[in-house]
Amino acid sequence: MFSRRSALQTTGCGFGYLAFSGLTTQAAIREGAGPLQPKETHFAPKAKRVIFLCMRGGPSHVDTFDYKPALAKHHGKAAGEIAKGLNGQKGRTLKASPWKFKPSGESGLLVSELYPKLSKHADHLCLLNGSYTDIPNHPQALVQLHTGNFQFVRPSMGAWVLYGLGTENQDLPGFITIKPPARLGGAQNYGSAFLPAVYQGTAIGQNGRVEASSISNIRSAMESKLQRKQLDLLQSMNRAAAAKNPSNSQLEGVIESYELGYRMQSAVPEVMNLDGESEKTLKAYGIGQNATDDFGRQCLMARRFAEAGVRFIELTHEGWDQHNNLKGRLSANCRATDQPIAALMSDLESRGMLDETLIVWSGEFGRTPAVRREDGRDHNATGFTVWMAGGGVKGGINYGATDEFGIAAVENKMHVHDLHATILHLLGLDHTELTYRYAGRDFRLTDVYGRVAKEIFA
Repeated sequence: MFSRRSALQTTGCGFGYLAFSGLTTQAAIREGAGPLQPKETHFAPKAKRVIFLCMRGGPSHVDTFDYKPALAKHHGKAAGEIAKGLNGQKGRTLKASPWKFKPSGESGLLVSELYPKLSKHADHLCLLNGSYTDIPNHPQALVQLHTGNFQFVRPSMGAWVLYGLGTENQDLPGFITIKPPARLGGAQNYGSAFLPAVYQGTAIGQNGRVEASSISNIRSAMESKLQRKQLDLLQSMNRAAAAKNPSNSQLEGVIESYELGYRMQSAVPEVMNLDGESEKTLKAYGIGQNATDDFGRQCLMARRFAEAGVRFIELTHEGWDQHNNLKGRLSANCRATDQPIAALMSDLESRGMLDETLIVWSGEFGRTPAVRREDGRDHNATGFTVWMAGGGVKGGINYGATDEFGIAAVENKMHVHDLHATILHLLGLDHTELTYRYAGRDFRLTDVYGRVAKEIFA
């Protein structure tokens, strides 16, 4: 085992992906390799990559993946009397789910009728029903989901993964985030903080629909041959400076960043172009259908980026904050994501990629089983559901549980730190050894916490 550590300081983290002064690790410099080259893992990985499906706003766990018959039994009763005031439920009434849960797959996993197509993949789903986080506010909880800490600026999970593993395609960014939340932490959710800026996420489609999106500043106004000549001249000066200053690792990072930016100009648009996909594939993802078109494009792009060797891919679906109109809005959210996610899983499986791709579905928290309004649920951080599929996890199982009403995690509880530790372990990384020295301290994604849930490993 080894510890992936670096004593380098970071500069230029505020610049865009193509303008950073990215740094290499000392080990990469010694080996003559770039910072994004594939790296040795701590132990044999079960997954090669992650596709993170971020449902921004807090999906209602008790209406989707956490079946609670006690809510139906006590529907309309005062929660303070029945649930003993857990999680500030006093003054609320318990609300049964308006949707039925059905046994799905050979495992009989209970999945809401809101997800009819995804339920056909029930035997691949590992429902982490005992998940919880620290605070029921969107900005803090979303940043903690992504970085492990809501109090300080920290590197995002995707940046840590890229730092630990490198990437399989040197012509593409190793970490891509599609339609990331513009608010609630913004770039902090995919930033590299004090890690070298080469590990930050590359954002696609921050505004508007994915169909018309692209990576900012990816194209050059120069003709290709002229641009290459200019870059060669610049790089020759950079290499000469590096030879005179071998201890200055920043110069190596600058050289690498310019070359990656040049290669990305042709590689990224090619992967993002869906024109070569068959009509059958587009239809399977729901592309061309109003409800599913946008997220369907995200999911299909995710498959294409995964196939091309991108290490960490995040997709975002907004609008799960249903304090009112729960029935209409949650139905619409699930309708928009059900078919695309099911198609992504089928597509990966048919290509032999599902077993080596870890899919993670999560919001920043869940929602209350007891309500103030007749048709709405509020924030609930003490218990909710995250699910995983593929990538070395057991399918068709529930791991962990909330109490009988779905208020708080009570069994095999999984904090955000535990989730991060488990994801890193599936990728072959020991979360206690994946560290970076900054300001005199070794930092890690899980801070000083984190338990790996080995019970869910296949």
